[in-house]
Amino acid sequence: ADTKFEFGSYAGAEIVLGDEVLTPDSSRYWPADQYEPGKSQPSFDKQYVRDWANAAGWDHNPPAPELPEDVVAQTQAKYREAYERITGREL
Repeated sequence: ADTKFEFGSYAGAEIVLGDEVLTPDSSRYWPADQYEPGKSQPSFDKQYVRDWANAAGWDHNPPAPELPEDVVAQTQAKYREAYERITGREL
């Protein structure tokens, strides 16, 4: 699993956080109970949407294709499960 942080500078001096952090949009979360070294890991992140868009033939130029309801629902479920696993609380 991994994450990214984006920073910028304000007025050339003060360093500021430039984006959201530790959400499935900027992080890849893996379920520890399913981890298998050397294998592709199931994940809770936006990769599901990327994979769908690539399979749909999107060339990565705007506009992006409209997401089908089932892709939206599956993505919501992945994000919700990530939240619940991390916090131990239902959303």
